Amino acid sequence: MKFSRTLALILLFFAVYWSFKSLMPSYKPNKEVSLQSFSTDRALTHVEQLSKEPHAVGFPGHERAKSYIISELKKMGLETITQEGYTAGDWGNLSRATNILARIEGSGNGKALLLLSHYDSSPHSSHGASDAGSGVATILEGIRAFLSENKVPKNDIIILITDAEELGLNGADLFVNKHPWAKDVGLALNFEARGSGGPSYMLIETNRGNGTLIKEFKKANPKYPVANSLAYSIYKMLPNDTDLTVFREDGDIEGFNFAFIDDHFDYHTALDNYERLDRNTLAHQGSYLMPLLAYFSNADLNNLKSLNDEVYYNLPFYNMVSYPFEWIWPMFGVAVLAFVLLLFSGFKKKKLNTKDIFKGFVPVLITLIVNGLVGYFCWSVITWWYPSFKDMLHGFTYNGHTYIAVYVMFSLFVCFYTYHKFRKTSTPNLLVAPLFIWLLICGLVAHYLKGASFFIVPLFGLLAGLLVTINQEKPNPFLMVFLALPAVLIYSPFIKMFPVGLGLKMMVAATLFTTLLFFLALPFFGQLKSKGRLAYLFLFLFFAFGISSHIQSDFNEERPKPSSLLYVYNADTDSTLWATYDNVLIDWNGQFLGDGKRKPEAETISSKYRTNLNYVANAPKKDIKTPYIDTVMDTIIGENRVIELCITPKRDVNRLEVFTNPIDITSAKVNQIALSPYFLENRKSRLVTHYITNNDFTELQLEFPKDSILELTLYEASNNLLTHPDFSIPERPKNSIPMPFVLNDAILSIKTLRFD
Repeated sequence: MKFSRTLALILLFFAVYWSFKSLMPSYKPNKEVSLQSFSTDRALTHVEQLSKEPHAVGFPGHERAKSYIISELKKMGLETITQEGYTAGDWGNLSRATNILARIEGSGNGKALLLLSHYDSSPHSSHGASDAGSGVATILEGIRAFLSENKVPKNDIIILITDAEELGLNGADLFVNKHPWAKDVGLALNFEARGSGGPSYMLIETNRGNGTLIKEFKKANPKYPVANSLAYSIYKMLPNDTDLTVFREDGDIEGFNFAFIDDHFDYHTALDNYERLDRNTLAHQGSYLMPLLAYFSNADLNNLKSLNDEVYYNLPFYNMVSYPFEWIWPMFGVAVLAFVLLLFSGFKKKKLNTKDIFKGFVPVLITLIVNGLVGYFCWSVITWWYPSFKDMLHGFTYNGHTYIAVYVMFSLFVCFYTYHKFRKTSTPNLLVAPLFIWLLICGLVAHYLKGASFFIVPLFGLLAGLLVTINQEKPNPFLMVFLALPAVLIYSPFIKMFPVGLGLKMMVAATLFTTLLFFLALPFFGQLKSKGRLAYLFLFLFFAFGISSHIQSDFNEERPKPSSLLYVYNADTDSTLWATYDNVLIDWNGQFLGDGKRKPEAETISSKYRTNLNYVANAPKKDIKTPYIDTVMDTIIGENRVIELCITPKRDVNRLEVFTNPIDITSAKVNQIALSPYFLENRKSRLVTHYITNNDFTELQLEFPKDSILELTLYEASNNLLTHPDFSIPERPKNSIPMPFVLNDAILSIKTLRFD
């Protein structure tokens, strides 16, 4: 029996390993694979060409990336066109976007299938290999393979490679609202990235129910689907939009997102390059595209809308499992009824008693509280110990995976040690409290978060475990492991997914999921005599991974520290400053801020994650030209004052940001593009950000109450601090990279205009 338990324990650990391993294909060099098949190596060739340099809007590499994609589409014999125009999206970010389009004519008259990704990289240092060179490469290679079959699809296939996605989904906005092909689209497949590795998650974009989309996706039968309705429910709560969001909101077009989020520390950084893109991940994107392209190019795309929703999740061997929302409460009711009947049976057979049941709540509460608190304070402790990690704005450090292992090992130590102390309480009595907690969770998600209602499925394994332990003194350990398999295969990836996707501040999700998963395997763990030894094993692993995480906590060429430097000229006060977002300076920017560094008096420019400037210091005066401002019109119309300005750069710039004092702007146009009323109502002080191409002018037309006084503050920036001839900034050391999500390596001028 002891040998059987040990073997069963090994089987359980293998199931944990398999829950991760089975999520995605393994990359094997396949450049010589048949022309009719998707080749990861051939796709990698496109990634390499697209990621040779940063190619954000307005950067020299942007034009080269565009030309490469057009030439590759033309090589396939596709007539390729571009769509160009200004757009500001819903974020008040103006840019001139140039979309790339091609179309494969189908034999039918139904709706078209759209393949979607974007080719611009994030300003200003990202090479865009994963985000979204990988998406463009997947589509280029997938279309090449599809055309090699010489089959005429039933539906038209539109290839859309958008521009300016990183600036505000501008290219998608331009296509959906201005291009005649948009009305032809019945379904969109969008390929994206928010890291450089890991499995690609399928997320649905729909304004109604997901029922039909899920059924059709299952019919297409991709081999490695990674999707669950909980992830989509969380995705809808987050402010992380993709191009597909515009299709849903503005065009009522259904779609699937395919995006990977692991190795999040590479996202939008100089490390988003060809070398760091996970080959398995690119193969995973291809494994989605090919079966979906084959199926949806011939499916009926006119009737994908549904009023019904489905709960869905992926499971090894079964691929996608789904069932309608109507089953949620009946399944919960069955579970509650089974729980009550098992309690009645347990008391009748004298396997359960009230005292021991209440005693069983003690280890449940201890493990949940201790592990919850440890996970909750994780990021605070890590950044206290390693202050430089605050400068990794993603919130996921290079050794983040090791930290996940550290906290998971500690959580398992707490679970095994706590239940070892309650080893004299019988397993059936210990199972009642976890069942009650899990039923409570399932009831809450059934009401408040229906997408997570598949939580009830592994709970039936725990109920079966209670049934077996009530009726058998020494249950078969392999049976107990079998009953825990659904829980292990479904929940184990969640332990990693939450801190990877949302940052280490969400480690509490990992520690609590570990604890809750332990509860679901308790029918097996309860019969182990070695819980104490296992507790000390996990304590040892906790220290081992902890030491490993400390060894990996330094910054070097493989793990470079994000750093920032700005030169700020304030034309209003005729003063100049060095500025940085860094919490912990390195020698490179420390030489400019030095001992004279101080906290800034006021905030200026906007940035992602609400990142503020941390330090400023006096800087030598340089001749920085401020923009030329021409007041084209200033008049009163009724109760409103209308002002029209033309702002023209007098130096090479990349960005103009306009802020106002707190007055009501009733309408605003930028380069003849109207800013949405919703944006104007909900904006704070920022009016617009113009990401400038070819040093173009910015034309503002503003309307506001005539008795108001308008103040405009202009922040004009160029990303050329390190190359400007008037500055002698040394090259950034190899153990550092430009900090993402903020204005960086830039010369910034500030000028205020007042209209009394």
